[in-house]
Amino acid sequence: MKSIDDLGDLSGKRVLIRCDFNVPLDGDTITDDGRIRAALPTLSALRDRGARVVVMAHLGRPKGAVNPKYSLAPVAGRLSELLGTEVTLAGDVVGPSAQAAVGALEDGGVVLLENVRYEPGEESKDESERRTLAEKYAAFGDLFVSDGFGVVHRKQASVYDVAKLLPNAAGHLVAKEVEVLQRLTGNPDRPFVVVLGGAKVADKLQVIDNLLQVADTLVIGGGMAFTFLKAQGHDIGGSLLDEANIETCQGYLRQAEAAGKQILLPVDVRVASGMNFEDRTVDGSVEVVASDAIPADKQGLDIGPETEKLFAETIRGARTVFWNGPMGVFEIEELSHGTAAVAKALTETEGLSVVGGGDSAAAVRVLGHADDEFGHISTGGGASLEFLEGKELPGIAVLEEGK
Repeated sequence: MKSIDDLGDLSGKRVLIRCDFNVPLDGDTITDDGRIRAALPTLSALRDRGARVVVMAHLGRPKGAVNPKYSLAPVAGRLSELLGTEVTLAGDVVGPSAQAAVGALEDGGVVLLENVRYEPGEESKDESERRTLAEKYAAFGDLFVSDGFGVVHRKQASVYDVAKLLPNAAGHLVAKEVEVLQRLTGNPDRPFVVVLGGAKVADKLQVIDNLLQVADTLVIGGGMAFTFLKAQGHDIGGSLLDEANIETCQGYLRQAEAAGKQILLPVDVRVASGMNFEDRTVDGSVEVVASDAIPADKQGLDIGPETEKLFAETIRGARTVFWNGPMGVFEIEELSHGTAAVAKALTETEGLSVVGGGDSAAAVRVLGHADDEFGHISTGGGASLEFLEGKELPGIAVLEEGK
């Protein structure tokens, strides 16, 4: 891939850049601006070199229709504050407002097009429909820069098709993400520990398949741990169970043992009668029980304190560690201890610590950690997982083809 450093003199040139500004909102208030901050190095570098910057981004799932709920107006406001310059928000994506805003750009200026997912062609499965929209995007730029890592696993008009129409390069963010993930799958410093959590085993099957080949230890927590515990023959009460993958988990346990690798599972768990996620409450009291002694009328909702120590010790001893997926329902305070312990341990390892985007990235910020406490926080949970699964990411492949 070419980087933006390979683009030469940018004075007076219009640079069309795809960013990922799919940030969480509470009304019109951005509750986590991490993805906006992640784009600043590339945007600032382009402006410093005199480029006229045209930004494409999405927010939420408006499904090809204009919906004020998903307007990028809050993003334009926050981006203006962070860049220290006014960012003009176009009133549409490729219509008269966007054309006028791009036409009025001066060197170092920034225009943010409205939510690209307002356009039905953006996510279309029809290549000709995407291409038609991409040609309208391309009319706004002399060059294309891809810097939205959270969408590079999608074959979409603003990610893939427009890159085929203009000279292209990776922004600093995308280049950094690819570099870090290649270190994980190539020749990582050892011991290499992978920490996986979240709800379902099915979501992580291919990641486990791929990383069992290169990791020394797999640490399994979150809801997915209970399918592994069931695979070992333990009763798990009312805990989350991916019944279709019990045999698959048994196979992973055998495979790890045969290869001299370790799959670490919880030795104790926090259980309760249930919970109400929306109200952030737990039914009854939270108890700690051994992972092989979960009562029939309880469900496991977080790893326990002994498991926290076990997992943390393993993580701190790693030279490379990748983490994706919380250890429990971290949004509820009583069930956040496991995730907090894992996050803290990642900040204490002397090796490379990588937080794999998604809920994990949200969790470390909710828990009060700064981004620079970790070696790298990925901005794309789905994209980072697909990369680690060994899949080709369309938005990266098109950059590697070059133009």
